[in-house]
Amino acid sequence: MALHHRAVLLLWAIAWLFAATVAQPQSSITTFDNLPARLFFFDDSTAAIYHDVVKGIVYVSQDEGKTWSAADGVPEGRASMVIEHPFDNRVAFILSRGTKHYRTIDRGKTWQSFEMPIQPALVGRPLSFHADTEKWGYVLYQGTTCSGSGWKTVCYDETYYTKDAFSSDSKLLLADTSRCQFAHSSKDFKHEAHQDLIYCVAFENSGTGGAHTLSSSRLYHSTDFFETEKKVEDLGIGKNARGVVAFAIVSKFAVVALKDLSEGSAGDMLLYVSEDTKNWAQARFPHSSSARLRENAYTIVESTTHSLAVDVLSHDKSSIGTLFVSNSNGTYFVESLKDTNRNEMGYVDFETIYGVEGVGLANVVANAEEVEGRQAQKHLQTRITFDDGRTWGRLKPPSTDEKGDRISCSPNNEDCSLHFHSVTLPHNFGRVFSSPAPGLIMGVGSIGPYLAPYDESDTFLSTDGGISWRMVQEGAHKYEFGDQGSILVAVDDEEGVDFINYSTDFGKTWRTYNFGTRMRARILTTVADSTSQKFLLVGQLAKKDQKDGRRFGVVFLDFATLDRPKCGERDFEEWKARSSTHECLMGHKQSYKRRRPDANCYVGEKFLDPVPHEEPCPCTDEDYECDYNFVRDGDKCVPVGPEPIPADVCQDPSDEYYGSSGYRRIPGNTCDRDRGVKKDERVKKPCSNAQPVEGQIIHQTFEFPSLVVQYAYFRQSTVILIRLLDNSIWQSPNEGYTWNRLRPEQTFVAFYHHKFSDDRAYLITNSKKHYYTTDTGKSWQEFESPTPPNTFGLPVLHFHPQESEYIIWTGQEGCDGFGESCHMQSHYSLNNGGRWTLIDKYVRNCAWARDQELRIDPNQILCESYKVKQGNQRFFGLENPLELIAGKQFYDKKIKLFDHVVGFAKFSEYLIVAEYQASRQSLDIQVSLNGETFAPGEFPPSMRPDQHAYTILESSTKSIFLHVTTSEPPAPYWGNILKSNSNGTYFGLSLPNVNRNNDGYVDFEKMINLDGIALVNVVSNPSEAPLTGRKLLQTMITHNDGGSWRPLAAPKQDSHGNRYACDSTKCALHVHGYTERYDVRATFSTPSVPGLLMAVGNVGESLERYEDSDTFLSRDAGFTWEEVHKDAHLWEFGDSGSILIMANDEGPTDHVMFSTDEGLSWREYKFTDEPVRVKAIVTVPEDTSRRFILLGYYPRAKDAAVAIHLDFSSLTRTKCRYDPEDPAHDDFELWSPSEERAEQCLFGRQTLYHRRRRDANCIVGDLRQTVETVVRNCECTDRDFECEWNYIRDDNERCVLMPGLKPHEADPVAQCRNGEDFWYELTPYRKVPISTCEGGKRLDRGAAHPCPGLRGHGVFFWLMMLLIPISFAALAGYWYYRRGGYSRGAIRLPGADSGSRYSGGSGVLDTLASVPWFLVGVAGIAYEWVAEKFDYLAIQFRGRGGYRNLPVDEDAQILRFEDED
Repeated sequence: MALHHRAVLLLWAIAWLFAATVAQPQSSITTFDNLPARLFFFDDSTAAIYHDVVKGIVYVSQDEGKTWSAADGVPEGRASMVIEHPFDNRVAFILSRGTKHYRTIDRGKTWQSFEMPIQPALVGRPLSFHADTEKWGYVLYQGTTCSGSGWKTVCYDETYYTKDAFSSDSKLLLADTSRCQFAHSSKDFKHEAHQDLIYCVAFENSGTGGAHTLSSSRLYHSTDFFETEKKVEDLGIGKNARGVVAFAIVSKFAVVALKDLSEGSAGDMLLYVSEDTKNWAQARFPHSSSARLRENAYTIVESTTHSLAVDVLSHDKSSIGTLFVSNSNGTYFVESLKDTNRNEMGYVDFETIYGVEGVGLANVVANAEEVEGRQAQKHLQTRITFDDGRTWGRLKPPSTDEKGDRISCSPNNEDCSLHFHSVTLPHNFGRVFSSPAPGLIMGVGSIGPYLAPYDESDTFLSTDGGISWRMVQEGAHKYEFGDQGSILVAVDDEEGVDFINYSTDFGKTWRTYNFGTRMRARILTTVADSTSQKFLLVGQLAKKDQKDGRRFGVVFLDFATLDRPKCGERDFEEWKARSSTHECLMGHKQSYKRRRPDANCYVGEKFLDPVPHEEPCPCTDEDYECDYNFVRDGDKCVPVGPEPIPADVCQDPSDEYYGSSGYRRIPGNTCDRDRGVKKDERVKKPCSNAQPVEGQIIHQTFEFPSLVVQYAYFRQSTVILIRLLDNSIWQSPNEGYTWNRLRPEQTFVAFYHHKFSDDRAYLITNSKKHYYTTDTGKSWQEFESPTPPNTFGLPVLHFHPQESEYIIWTGQEGCDGFGESCHMQSHYSLNNGGRWTLIDKYVRNCAWARDQELRIDPNQILCESYKVKQGNQRFFGLENPLELIAGKQFYDKKIKLFDHVVGFAKFSEYLIVAEYQASRQSLDIQVSLNGETFAPGEFPPSMRPDQHAYTILESSTKSIFLHVTTSEPPAPYWGNILKSNSNGTYFGLSLPNVNRNNDGYVDFEKMINLDGIALVNVVSNPSEAPLTGRKLLQTMITHNDGGSWRPLAAPKQDSHGNRYACDSTKCALHVHGYTERYDVRATFSTPSVPGLLMAVGNVGESLERYEDSDTFLSRDAGFTWEEVHKDAHLWEFGDSGSILIMANDEGPTDHVMFSTDEGLSWREYKFTDEPVRVKAIVTVPEDTSRRFILLGYYPRAKDAAVAIHLDFSSLTRTKCRYDPEDPAHDDFELWSPSEERAEQCLFGRQTLYHRRRRDANCIVGDLRQTVETVVRNCECTDRDFECEWNYIRDDNERCVLMPGLKPHEADPVAQCRNGEDFWYELTPYRKVPISTCEGGKRLDRGAAHPCPGLRGHGVFFWLMMLLIPISFAALAGYWYYRRGGYSRGAIRLPGADSGSRYSGGSGVLDTLASVPWFLVGVAGIAYEWVAEKFDYLAIQFRGRGGYRNLPVDEDAQILRFEDED
């Protein structure tokens, strides 16, 4: 009996084993005419949708794709788009190209039609949904409506809404929209806003239709569907919140992208972020020109619930970016990964691993320099992060291939790494690498120094979240995960096959299943959460298998037939996510329960996503960030100023209070404080550290061990650097409130702020080891230079205006000892000093040719290079010519521009070269607007700069001001100011006998932000001065850009109310100028208050000694003046002029004077018992702060410095009110410099400025950004024109042809390029480029002729020309999308779509936004509608330049740092 039972058991075991070996998946195939534009499963269901967009048919399957049928009730040819409800898995919509659409509320079983007033808009996602499941019927519909007919058809978008999923008639929400979205449209974006809050990007002229300007695009919001409430979201910047390009909700953040159209901006792209829909903050990037997003695209890539990740295009000629990761509130970004790979559509090779916090894969371009400079093919390398982008490492490859044979290189070698194809080259629907299967990652890639082509790649698998990898299939395969990873399926992706490979043991072994039909695989997918055992394979059938013209097949693969038992508790294991070195992230460890690899069972938890288990970690320093009102300073968080406290605290100044430690736990962080560091515990502080009560002023004193020799703020920042005479550098993150010494062990000879990137600075030592920051001094990193810095007194660093990583280093070589071969060398780096390439030896100056407004090849380098390259460069003179070399492709292709130069300078859009003519020992000025063709500067006959030096003053008004030295030793220095025409080639006399000093600097200064106003000092005794050696100076001012000059009008009385002794017509006000300043940055004017000037001078016939001068102020741009105090004072402007401070500049003082009414009244504040000799008053460069630093020394210790921090922030807490709708009752006035000027208009316009009223005692703060400038264009007059090419003004001020030259011919094509009706013959005149005049006298226009074009052909011609392109539009759509539809200028916000057609008539193409709904899944958009939006904007970039002195004497030194503009 026992034997019989044993036999039965044996037979049963054999039968079970046989059944297990023969158990196979099952399959069936359904054929289709076309590939799907969309193929998706309703979430957590077996229902699927297959959309054939070509035939306009939607197919539905209710059994996971086994059988398919056309959507019931939807006519063939009507389905243009299918959109599933993201928050209700029963609902989906089919949109047609017309007004009749369809809805299902039972996952496609039945469909009902509904009508809309207008057709859907040509955007990627016309529907937007409410995230509340109770409001599943709340849907926004974006459509397009058109009016007119034929050539006059005008179209614009409107948005409608429904509260019942279109069961009843929809209602108009808002017209002229480009996107509307519910504030509650993401489950991660949690806030307390009204449930019905809606945001709309729309235009101000709503309802009028037609073309729109970008400046009228704003973000509106409403809580009642815009029935009675329509508010502009001002983002905290008021009226400047215009130019809105896109709005999206990303993770827990609301993000707005807009173009900065504020006064004086360069058209940068800006991001504003909110966590609560109430408070918005601008996202700050630590890179600037590239981060200013002016011409660059950026993509918000997959982000976590505690930070945003943004990739910014950082190269001009190639799709290469930089990845940035934000802090917890999404406002401050740090660089995470450089040289990331992008494609031209803005997609980035970056993907986070599903379900595993902190792990992500990205591709970088290893040869970014060669790709950008020489258009080389990209060499891609894959990097992985386990700590949310803080650090990145290579992928260590497996040591063997899929057959067990050893790979050809050593895995421990850096050149032997694993690299993957990623997002930019998608080969399947959905995510590229991972799925909800815990820890399982697959990819197609190669092993080696960089990524091989796709058809030369293999397929790899990781089962531990990316730590280790195995090659599992030879060749490239499509792959998919099923049943939480218990089934892996792969299909060949290089050629047609009739089989798939699958694994049930995490890829250790693979089996093959033949489904009987040969096809070229296109898509392999399963249910979204990868919990099913059923898969869909879509492919193109072999011709022999095609029936009835159906070229594509969907193979249904069912692995439930493998007869595996359901997994029990023993079949599962705990898998710990992330590597052992990065176990804790956001304060916790993460683990999953998953099936053991060797367990032969199925999980069977269909539609149940794996749930992570989180174990708190002890808190560490990484779990904390700076608290509010604190900033990072190195490894510490320090206060930005006195800490705000409740009103009832600190009644007695000697008391103590409990305040912030400076740290807070990062929001969302779950670390265990009891077992770790408690950095956020409140600490006891003296009440002297607290914010004072209103009306009080406070100060802090800090003594330095040596004198200050260099200081400068980071622009747009509260961080200041100071270098002392003892070669130490000190930093304050809070405007001088606290100080710390940087790198005490180092000897620093200089520091440089990046000229074009506000966040970067460089600390230069006397060796090859230096330091840089990319985050305004929060952290400093080392870099090594190829040579020590030069000691020739010339700039060490030059910066690129667009690429903040591009720097040029000019050092010295061979200068030790006797230095027989001592010379200067220049190197360039394209990665901020990571790697250097030699430019040239024996140079004096090498710089990037491109400048902010000088649009030269961005990869060109200009060098002043000595012809004979031997000997000691220090002793070179004019006998060794200094050549000017232009080197394109990073100096690989060199062209000699000039044989002998003194130097070159870049000002605005001009490249100016001082060419030395050895034959006559004189200078020629050569001017270029493109860096290739030069024109000599033509001077008046008596003004040739023979034997003279000249100083280029500035060129902010599209012409060059030049000082030509006409008197030089043994006589005192002075010269004439000449002004050029707009191309810088013809110069005319503006003012003679203008003072200069021995270093070439000139008493010339233009008012900041006010065109055409400048002050100079002239030598009034040019006949006597050469004999006496004493110059008598008089001050002159121009209000029409050098057209005429006049003396400064003297005040009627002094500050005591007494009349001046000098009251004749010879008397005027004279002020000390540029050449006498201790700090050249202490300008007369301020960028924050139009028309306000301060100066030290006297009333008399000429300028007296500085010690005999008094202090004066003007509020009307120098037309009238008033004496505000006796004696010479230093001064500074604060908070946009709401506070002025002065300190005596004639001796030590113990107090400052301050005024809150622009000098009407002054009060004293005593800051010390021991008087201090104040040498400078410093505040932020924008003059917008109420905090100041006095720099000076105590007379008892003249070899040491003292810094006194003065804080006037609590003097008043009343904020200024600006109301353009009711200007009579706000705190601002409208003022124009033309009020006192003889000419009403300058440069063809009258400009009016809003500024704070003099008697308004309030804080301007950030309100300055919102206050608008009013510009009114004027009729054209003679002053708006200059001489045309080859013409010059005669004695009668008429433009006449220069002898021997011919007039230029008109260019009809150029004149008609922007759609003009007529072109004009040229005259001797042309319009000044900066003039914006309209109508009036047009001296530049000769006879008119119709533009060639539309009027030159018959109707039939144009009908054919228009019909032919339209016929091909549908065929070209997908190609255009892939090749250029989403250009490199696109801004990508997931979940956002671009706006309507923007037009401004400039003809400058700027693709602002064309945004897909999903970041990945390109094919899902490619086969559907593709819409492209354009912005036509003419943007003028304007800056304020400094001096560049170019003397004949080549030994003369440039004394200024490049950042001292």
